[in-house]
Amino acid sequence: MTSYQGTQTIKQLEKRKGGYFYLKLDSDIISQFSRKRATRMICTIEKEVSYRCGLNHLGDGNFYIIIAGKYLKKVNKALGEEVHFKIEEDPDQLGVEMPEVLTALLEQDVEAQTIFAKLTDGKKRSLIYSFNKIKDIDKQVKIIIDFLNQEKPKMKL
Repeated sequence: MTSYQGTQTIKQLEKRKGGYFYLKLDSDIISQFSRKRATRMICTIEKEVSYRCGLNHLGDGNFYIIIAGKYLKKVNKALGEEVHFKIEEDPDQLGVEMPEVLTALLEQDVEAQTIFAKLTDGKKRSLIYSFNKIKDIDKQVKIIIDFLNQEKPKMKL
């Protein structure tokens, strides 16, 4: 299976668990995807809003995907209302675009490339998110290098 679609009521996690809006995905649906629970998804809501997301565990064997409030506003939906949604496997399991500055740095620095390759996809995403909104390229490079230097001692290179 590479996609699934359905209609569901928008739910919200308890405040102590983040208070996020979400859609529940039963484990039998997720088990049909090629990478099972490690699958990165592209979620489309009401055929209007598409975004990349990951699966989160509900704690009962089932999963959920978070829906940002800004996406609910775009489709004019709120907690307790039904939405039509479609989830598809994200062809890029990293789940984010590889920024040009990171690509260039990794091409030039073999050690940085080795460290980056050994990171989990989650750590790679964290690194990318940490500097993606910064416009100053020098600051981006500093964040990348600092991050990789922190990770290096944890690895057997």
